[in-house]
Amino acid sequence: MLRLELTGISKQYPAVRANDGVNLRVKPGEIHAVLGENGAGKSTMMKIIYGAVQPDEGQIRWNGQPVTVKSPAEARTLGISMVYQHFSLFDTLTAAENVWLGLDKSLSLPQVAQRITDVAHTYGLDVDPLRPVHSLSVGERQRVEIVRALLTNPQLLILDEPTSVLTPQAVDKLFVTLRQLSANGTSILYISHKLDEIRALCRHCTVLRGGKVTGEVD
Repeated sequence: MLRLELTGISKQYPAVRANDGVNLRVKPGEIHAVLGENGAGKSTMMKIIYGAVQPDEGQIRWNGQPVTVKSPAEARTLGISMVYQHFSLFDTLTAAENVWLGLDKSLSLPQVAQRITDVAHTYGLDVDPLRPVHSLSVGERQRVEIVRALLTNPQLLILDEPTSVLTPQAVDKLFVTLRQLSANGTSILYISHKLDEIRALCRHCTVLRGGKVTGEVD
């Protein structure tokens, strides 16, 4: 069974058809690249999967069942998490406080800090939950975002241009984490322009151009 399947997804904005009959199939545990130049429709497609944008046409199937994802909160409930290209962290708060903001309040702040430490340890992510975000490097901030996404135990993790601001060493660390997630059954949608990264990391690739799927590559 497929983890995620998009069929005939279209989205029209006043001046542009951002997605035009897009199809996408993602298997459990697959690291799946989405390629295309700026304006190809990649981000719109991801926002539709994550519930941040509603499609005009088409169907989303999640683990074989038709779903309507009305919001990011609903996506997270289903098991879909997304790390955006531009981080959404408050500089004046600690890593733990930033993560806590996005969770339901059934956990206390110390419990959240402990869970961050546990998840970070499991996936080899170096995150200190008590450090203020303004004192973190770009790579460390991204690790906070990834840990925040992983606390919801996602079955699908969407990464939008995750290496655009990272050093080569931080990229290597990220790839180790993503391969471990994949081995544990988490599907990953990986948006990038960098072909060498995609060859090194991904197993399947969908190419978008002008809002349409123009090819798929194993």
